[in-house]
Amino acid sequence: MNNGSMNRTLEDVRDALLEMADSRELASLLELTVRKICERKDVALARVWLVEEGDICATCSMAAACPNQQLCLHLVASQGLPLDESENWSRTDGGFKRIPLGVRKVGHIAKTKRAVEIRDVSAGSDWIADPDWARREKIRGFVGHPILHRDQLIGVLGVFLRVPVVKDALMSLRMVADHLASAIVNARAFREIDDLRARLASENEYLREELEGLRVSDQIVGNSPAFRAALEKTALVAPTDTSVLVLGESGTGKELIAQAVHNQSEVRNGPLIRVNCASIPRELFESEFFGHVQGSFTGAVRDRIGRFELAHNGTLFLDEIGEVPLDMQSKLLRVIQEKTFERIGDTETRHSSCRIVAATNRDLKVEAMKGNFREDLYYRLSVFPIELPPLRERREDVHLLVQHFLDIACQKSGLKTPRLKKQDTENLTAYDWPGNVRELQNIVEQAVVRLRVGPLEFHLPRSADRPSTSKPNRISSEATPEKVLTYDQMKDLERSNVTRALEISNWKVYGKRGAAERLGIHPATLASKMKVLGISRPEFQE
Repeated sequence: MNNGSMNRTLEDVRDALLEMADSRELASLLELTVRKICERKDVALARVWLVEEGDICATCSMAAACPNQQLCLHLVASQGLPLDESENWSRTDGGFKRIPLGVRKVGHIAKTKRAVEIRDVSAGSDWIADPDWARREKIRGFVGHPILHRDQLIGVLGVFLRVPVVKDALMSLRMVADHLASAIVNARAFREIDDLRARLASENEYLREELEGLRVSDQIVGNSPAFRAALEKTALVAPTDTSVLVLGESGTGKELIAQAVHNQSEVRNGPLIRVNCASIPRELFESEFFGHVQGSFTGAVRDRIGRFELAHNGTLFLDEIGEVPLDMQSKLLRVIQEKTFERIGDTETRHSSCRIVAATNRDLKVEAMKGNFREDLYYRLSVFPIELPPLRERREDVHLLVQHFLDIACQKSGLKTPRLKKQDTENLTAYDWPGNVRELQNIVEQAVVRLRVGPLEFHLPRSADRPSTSKPNRISSEATPEKVLTYDQMKDLERSNVTRALEISNWKVYGKRGAAERLGIHPATLASKMKVLGISRPEFQE
């Protein structure tokens, strides 16, 4: 190859790179570079290595020569043909897929940031790693150049020739390397912008979901000894990075404790991302946790960022952790321990450093003994357990909570807060509150709705499985043998019973311990009843 032919070839590469200067596809840029260089038959092989973090240090054949096993050269693009054209040298998983900085000629180029030119291999050279391959393929010359951007090493471009290297070839390759460096930087910048845009879209979507369910009753209210003990443990563990497991019945305020842990932690300026594990379909757990790329499965119409990635440098709250399927728990344990994961359909390993707070209304230790929950995951999550008492064990807090919820509900409705009657307070305190604080809040808000057309009245449902010590509600008092219930009263009674079953089940319709099972009806029947009776899940869930 004469000097003019080489220059024209490299100029073609330069022009092609200029055309793709605004390209967002890094892989396309790299493939274009080596393919254009190899359009000349005198070029045997062209390759590009980029500087990346070490990822296969444990199995890499050159690991012993790697100075620190942190950064190395990754082979990312390759093109060429042997003399017999028996194969295509486009694979990037061969013996030189990773090269330590400073090792062999390519590593030397990276470490010194200086080009290497072997004008005539036949004269003998210590730079040739495989002399037999060079003789067999009649390799005569090699030109390698660092890919630099503002003196920062990006990678190495190497070209093997079947002719001796001509004058000025090194200068021509430098021109290509410089244009390639700019194109790589641009492509990476575009990808970062796209990732940030996707992250922002996901965060906005997440925040919209959270705001739809947000109420202003996010203050922790309670002064009972049992509740104060839980708050003291919260304040103790919050400043650390220890994993926290919040235990308690449904409706006891586990999400508020998670919020308190986050607010008092070192990552309080980061995001608090919540995952309700009970509401995720089994087949979507991995996508919800780790995200996916477009086209990775049916329905993946766009890239999606997972909750672990969203929670980076913040707190991830895994609500109802006991509902995570057993086969998913091993992947969950891995990301918690190693802080790395991959999106579905993607090979790129991503990093997430986040504080883990989990919550459950199950006894996970018992579930682990039964084989329903991984024991190693249980011990990883329960480093510091915080148990929240049910409302029936902190009855002295009922009056404070009622007044708190009443003030908020009246303020939202534009109503003056009425005075609580002593009898109402006694009845509310005497009730066992199987739905805990959430049930209490619902009862108060229902009373405020009726306040527009009458006095303040709290209608407590009668329990089918435990006697209520409170004053019977209006519908129950009318259900005497001497009086037949009207259709509307029967409908109200059914609505109250179905709502009660849903509250006890944490609004879980299907499956074991779901409301349908408690009511003894098919889940589809329950869903139909909910629609007819106008029952929907409350916006706020702990």
